Amino acid sequence: MLDIIDCPSPNYDERPAPISMIVLHYTGMPDADAAIARLCDPEAKVSCHYLVDEDGRILRMVPEEKRAWHAGRSSWRGVPSVNNVSVGIELVNPGHEFGYRPFPKAQMDALIPLVAEIVDRYDIVPSNVVGHSDVAPDRKEDPGELFDWARLAKLALALPRPTKNLMDPLWTDGGFLLALERFGYDVSNKKAAVTAFQRRFRPEQIDGEIEGECRAILLSLLLDRERGLAK
Repeated sequence: MLDIIDCPSPNYDERPAPISMIVLHYTGMPDADAAIARLCDPEAKVSCHYLVDEDGRILRMVPEEKRAWHAGRSSWRGVPSVNNVSVGIELVNPGHEFGYRPFPKAQMDALIPLVAEIVDRYDIVPSNVVGHSDVAPDRKEDPGELFDWARLAKLALALPRPTKNLMDPLWTDGGFLLALERFGYDVSNKKAAVTAFQRRFRPEQIDGEIEGECRAILLSLLLDRERGLAK
């Protein structure tokens, strides 16, 4: 049983559709107190369902059955306005603007069982546990390249990065973007979409440029999906 502290935010409304996603964020503010204050400020009109502090403290800010206002303008795999169908989790981290840093072990240790419980409660598939940058690539960078997606993937809570038997399909840039859209990304801003994909699946080199390794990783992800190896 997780130890969760209630810290209600007034910033929510009715949820119009069943839950099928989790969206992970970083707070992107200097400290936890500033983030909590903003998430509870009616004038800010932003919120989340849960906030996980760097020391592992978990705050519940909006009930899961309500729609929190965490993702803004967004889409994933053809689903617009992902707030409608997602649980939003904010991780306290200053973000790229205020001194981005790795997510502490205590924070990840608290996040993992929280995500696992939500995944189990709503039967959420790994491909629908995503970052804010995945669903809003033209606007957002979080939770960023330092987030430990591999740890979630080892527990089948997120998609793993393909590493074996990679093969460059030699797609044109247009072909890559079509494949990226098929995978789930909004590609209306091409460079932003490629950057978001790299941030999630090839974080050691984030330049928004399409090249062989990116093509090979995306092909593997799509093939796994078609084979039923990834959902």
